[in-house]
Amino acid sequence: MATIKDKIEDLRNALHRHNYNYYVLSQPEISDIEFDEMMHELQRLEDENPDLRDDNSPTMRVGSDINKSFAQVSHKYPMLSLSNTYSEGEVTDFYERVRKALNEEFEICCEIKFDGTSISLTYENGELVKAVTRGDGEKGDDVTDNVKTIRSIPLKLRGNNYPSFFEMRGEILMPWSVFDELNREREAREEPLFANPRNAASGTLKLQNSAIVASRKLDAYLYYLLGETLPCDGHYENLQEAAKWGFKISEATRKCSTLQEVFDYLNYWNVERKNLPVATDGVVLKVNSIRQQRNLGFTAKSPRWAIAYKFQAERAITRLYAVSYQVGRTGAVTPVANLDPVQLSGTIVKRASLHNADIIESLDLHIGDMVYVEKGGEIIPKITGVDMEARSFLINEKVKFITNCPECGSKLIRYEGEAAYYCPNETACPPQIKGKIEHFISRRAMNIDGLGPETVDMFYRLGMITNIADLYNLTADSIKGLDRMGQKSAENIIKGIELSKSVPFERVIFALGIRFVGETVAKRLAKAFKTIEDLENADLQTLVSVDEIGEKIATSIIAYFSNERNRTLIEQLKLTGIQLQQDEKDMSDHTDKLAGKSIVISGVFAQHSREEYKELIEKNGGKNVGSISAKTSFILAGDNMGPAKLEKAQKLGVPILSEEDFLTLIS
Repeated sequence: MATIKDKIEDLRNALHRHNYNYYVLSQPEISDIEFDEMMHELQRLEDENPDLRDDNSPTMRVGSDINKSFAQVSHKYPMLSLSNTYSEGEVTDFYERVRKALNEEFEICCEIKFDGTSISLTYENGELVKAVTRGDGEKGDDVTDNVKTIRSIPLKLRGNNYPSFFEMRGEILMPWSVFDELNREREAREEPLFANPRNAASGTLKLQNSAIVASRKLDAYLYYLLGETLPCDGHYENLQEAAKWGFKISEATRKCSTLQEVFDYLNYWNVERKNLPVATDGVVLKVNSIRQQRNLGFTAKSPRWAIAYKFQAERAITRLYAVSYQVGRTGAVTPVANLDPVQLSGTIVKRASLHNADIIESLDLHIGDMVYVEKGGEIIPKITGVDMEARSFLINEKVKFITNCPECGSKLIRYEGEAAYYCPNETACPPQIKGKIEHFISRRAMNIDGLGPETVDMFYRLGMITNIADLYNLTADSIKGLDRMGQKSAENIIKGIELSKSVPFERVIFALGIRFVGETVAKRLAKAFKTIEDLENADLQTLVSVDEIGEKIATSIIAYFSNERNRTLIEQLKLTGIQLQQDEKDMSDHTDKLAGKSIVISGVFAQHSREEYKELIEKNGGKNVGSISAKTSFILAGDNMGPAKLEKAQKLGVPILSEEDFLTLIS
């Protein structure tokens, strides 16, 4: 009879196999439901038998919500950058340099240059033991727990003919589809958008919470095998072997024997890359033989046996047929170009940002114009120019920025020094109302689970909520039975609303959505004003006397509480039971021991996480700052403090406190 241990091992092996079939081969053998059922069963057995825990179990793919600081690890082999080329002439120069230096036949391995974040993976006896970012090339951050959530990276290798110890390098990527969806969600919450998939992948990989990393659906392509006992002398051949072990190797990788074959490859992928599901920015050319690579050697910064050929910024031309306008939570009105569908960077583009009225005017846009659209490195596509020669002889309508809100009809205003136009009707303009509610329920504000933009929109359309206070009048009976709203979903929403009543005062202030009042400013206000009445009645002079509160923020706060509807809203919120004053328990451990001190945190710590130290600094009256200057009071330094920061601190004479010294200071 099979033991529990045998059952766990069988489940692990089966899930590793199904994961490889789905994420690497794209050939699933079972349904998603069957896969999830197997995963849940394995999770249950592992929870019941903690002595059988395995760091590379498939259950590690879901990540953990435990925060961990990243330790810095030195690379066994330095991760050098490549020299860039931008023309066929420069590629020819590279090829000729290699030919003359080797004076023998050679092959070039051509690979797509994926635009992500570099990673180094170390395997021992067929298991992933460490994942380290590129860092400065000499050392990087240990992000093993986060990398284990990426399903295209094998935790255990297939077969048994791999070296006992080796390193595999590659690129962590966020697919275009995931990137676009993530930015749509962030835009709906009026959070800062990611600039491009590379930044999104890099930022995700450095998150402290691996459960969030798992939800971001990162992907990876591996392209470089290093070690003392590699199976082949050929780089290309080693990659083919690595594919057999379970690594995701790009099928676009090719060996070329002549310069013309290299050019054919470059020309083909300059066009075909637009159909790839991930961002690319060029091609990497490598001498294939590892023996020949050693003979060619390195310069101080890069290998002589490889270069990167960079594609020109991707651009498409299409027709502008309309301009629409969107209103955000703050009332900012954003113009959007509506275009004939065109393929760009792996996706079909139908809309592009026009940013503001000044951009529209500078482009001299007319409806019907043929416009140039770019997406390289941008959040969403943007119009970069107009093909004037293609403009019709017919006089098409010139695009002029609207003067009234497209949602409520209010006259738009433009604040001095700002590019955007705003709808001032913040208490009665539907997108602003819904946006404020979505901001209020967001994770970093009131953190009400179960509610999202679609649910908020449904409740608003049905007249069930018209402001944030109305959320607290909802009941499970009143919302169950609505579209896609069962009993369990309804109960979860009401439970989330109830739990929000314990959210501390500083986050409630942030959740109100007062213009210019972010999380840090909200903390300062909560510390300075013990109740919402104190904040409501504060005058300009009192507000600007608070650290980090300038006249711009103070004026915005006064304007918010001067609005009759906002004052009525605050009175309604007082009846809900949310925290509209400082809890004495929250303030009991606050001191002024660090009052007036600006502190930089650097390094890895043993007793607390970086976030916990930031909290301790604020609780003791100090201020967290990101960079060292002559005004820095001291640096709280853990292990592996960055050498650049150390050098700057010594140069400016800024004191450096150890973890123990700091805890003694505030004890």
